[in-house]
Amino acid sequence: MSPPPSSEPHVVEDIRGLVQLMSDGTVRRSADPASYPVVDADPDGGGGSGSDGDDDSGVEWKDVTWQREHDLNARLYRPRHLGAANDAQIPIVAYFHGGGAGGGFFCLGSGRWPGPHAWCLRLAAELPAVVLSFDYRLAPEHRLPTAQEDGAEAMAWLRAHAAHDPWFADDADFARVFVAGASAGGNIAHHVATEFGKTGLGPPVRIRGTVLLTPAMAGEARTRAEAAPPPAANSSLLTADMVDRYARLFLPPGATRDHPAINLAGPEAPPLEVAAMAPVLVVAAERDVLRDRHAQYARRMKEEWGKEVEYAELAGVGHGFSEADDPWTRPADELVRLVRRFVVAHMDAE
Repeated sequence: MSPPPSSEPHVVEDIRGLVQLMSDGTVRRSADPASYPVVDADPDGGGGSGSDGDDDSGVEWKDVTWQREHDLNARLYRPRHLGAANDAQIPIVAYFHGGGAGGGFFCLGSGRWPGPHAWCLRLAAELPAVVLSFDYRLAPEHRLPTAQEDGAEAMAWLRAHAAHDPWFADDADFARVFVAGASAGGNIAHHVATEFGKTGLGPPVRIRGTVLLTPAMAGEARTRAEAAPPPAANSSLLTADMVDRYARLFLPPGATRDHPAINLAGPEAPPLEVAAMAPVLVVAAERDVLRDRHAQYARRMKEEWGKEVEYAELAGVGHGFSEADDPWTRPADELVRLVRRFVVAHMDAE
């Protein structure tokens, strides 16, 4: 028997109780601060050091508002002591965060969360690089392609403003920019790379490479990994059903999972033969339900669209592993080595 009609809004879609889409189109987000733990900047100095503010990572960081209309934050990182590199400028990594454990595609996440913050500290210290970690507007309040549009605007902000920020302008080489992201942020990085190519932002910015860490993708036809039985009920691994639920929240009304904003190499994706893209590093995860899509994307980019693509799959980890709260695991160490090798190989390439 159907429930009696009610004038009260009811939950239509729910993400772990953190985000709920109601039947009247409104969105409820948990107001519990424990649901969204953040690493705050020092209110006196605007920055800090170390992954928890206590230990010394050798990296300074501060927060800025890069988009005032929508109150979007960026967290900027710079190595404190560059050693032998003190006389040379270092690369820039423009980074876009993911949505936390379980994916959270475009619906959850912040660069101030402990996982993305710890990962950016490692990148800044060990590449070394100046890292700019950009927040973007979230779905379902802001459906795609809003996040990708914010990614493009963030890069324009980098070009227009960051070069004049004395906090790091002397250290950063704007002709050595790498665009990177995890999960939803990896998706955004792909769109930034295809929109601007190597030189589309104009001087002094030149994009030397793109780093996609288990990028968010979806599609109507199931891959072999997506069609396999889901993991145990108590598993934190991303599932195909979870991706479908996120898609109902982040896609434009009436769109399917083959929308080019999310199916990056699917039947509706624009051909990229003429896009003058910098090299791309795609990192997949053995336990990620999206691993087949990442392999398919890398193949089509390389074999059909003629792009320079490096592909790696790391064992024993799942979707979004790079932004785990503990950035010192063996897979994280391996990932740092992969990214550093890629950056060193391409930061001076023509």
